[in-house]
Amino acid sequence: MAAGTSDRDRIPAAARKEIKAVETEIDRIEAEALSTAQPAKLDRYHQITLLGKIIFYDRNLSVRRNEACAFCHMPEAGFSGPVSALNQTTASYPGSVRTRFSARRPQSHTYASFAPVLHYNKEQGDFVGGQFWDMRATGLRLDSSLAEQAQGPPLNPVEMGLIDPACMVYRMSQRSYRGMAEGLWGVQAFVISWPANASKVCDTPGPPPPADPLPLHLDAINRGIAQTTFDQIAQAIAAFEGSSEVNPFSAKFDYVMAGKVEFTPDEMAGYGLFRANATQCNECHRDGGPGEEPLFTDFTASNLGLPRNDALPFYDESVPDRLGYTANQEGSKFLDLGAGGFLAGSLNPNREWAAMAKAFNGKFKTPTLRNVDKRPRPDFVKAYMHNGYLKSLKEVVHFYNTRDSLPRCKPGDPGEKVACWPAPEYPETMNRKQLGNLKLTESQEDQLVAFLKTLTDGYSLVH
Repeated sequence: MAAGTSDRDRIPAAARKEIKAVETEIDRIEAEALSTAQPAKLDRYHQITLLGKIIFYDRNLSVRRNEACAFCHMPEAGFSGPVSALNQTTASYPGSVRTRFSARRPQSHTYASFAPVLHYNKEQGDFVGGQFWDMRATGLRLDSSLAEQAQGPPLNPVEMGLIDPACMVYRMSQRSYRGMAEGLWGVQAFVISWPANASKVCDTPGPPPPADPLPLHLDAINRGIAQTTFDQIAQAIAAFEGSSEVNPFSAKFDYVMAGKVEFTPDEMAGYGLFRANATQCNECHRDGGPGEEPLFTDFTASNLGLPRNDALPFYDESVPDRLGYTANQEGSKFLDLGAGGFLAGSLNPNREWAAMAKAFNGKFKTPTLRNVDKRPRPDFVKAYMHNGYLKSLKEVVHFYNTRDSLPRCKPGDPGEKVACWPAPEYPETMNRKQLGNLKLTESQEDQLVAFLKTLTDGYSLVH
């Protein structure tokens, strides 16, 4: 990316109108939530979840006041990426600095609250829990992987872009709902002696200089208050994301299990295939068991053998942008190692785990299948997998079915995704046991897709 590239040049033209509509909807939802913020009428639980919702939809908490958490996680798209034109092209989303794109597509937030604190299961030989595609939000510090996840995007230079965690607190101290937070956390939450240049510092996109990692200069007492409040902000967001508004269990599947409606013949056949030994879908995407909610994930990580997605703008972010930041030092040679990259890096909190990093290279967290087809309109395109390479449920099922049985081809081949597949990006740790050659017919693929569509929340019993 050239240093003079404008924000508009980096965003596909077809996406700009959609982005504006999403921003308008985010503002509408925030205003609606603010209008119901009457603490005297709410118990403590609903105060916290409402505060978390307001924060989640507040665009002012990003460096350029243009990107809320919700920008990548809107309800009409199953709390995942809400811009069809981006899903169809870049797969990843621009940050508050609109020339900066992340290396992965946005995950869905639905049912993420059920993920445990990251731990290693010796019997399974798997890491279980955590958040993000690479599991790096472990939950070990806050005893909540979801709360720790909420602290990532605000400080990520390619997402919300704040330069210092205290900037989140500083910005929130100026918002109209500050009093609601003080009612929950105490007035001390924002009693911080801010330096005179706080506004200027917090308007500067991250990352901070290596020699000055916390550029909003606070003494130890004020830094401690800011960190505590930053943690409470994250916990409020996690409370909202753990609420029934985000996790309603209201899909057709749930009503079928409750005996209130029946699957169609194709949906029933698809569910049978989903549970069959030949496909083993529900080994990783578990549909429930004794004392277990049907979450359609086991919270482990796997390498599905996906091809590289050259459409990710991150590959081009190999030169300094207008602000001097280089997001991708490796350029086109960048290889996303997923959980293995996290385990080998500085964010790994457990030294014993580092020895297992190589075995988890190329593995990414197994997402829930709930709301995998939730979309605001029939022609809305969703992107799938960590790099957004697949663009429909049909492509996903076909990939699982034929990854190893169809011939290899180069990216861009006329038969790609139908009659052939490009080589896996990282074949060494590829899952060869549960997918690749399922020997399903096209009709059976379609039946699996029909079943997956029954996992969309908001099903109406009245038709």
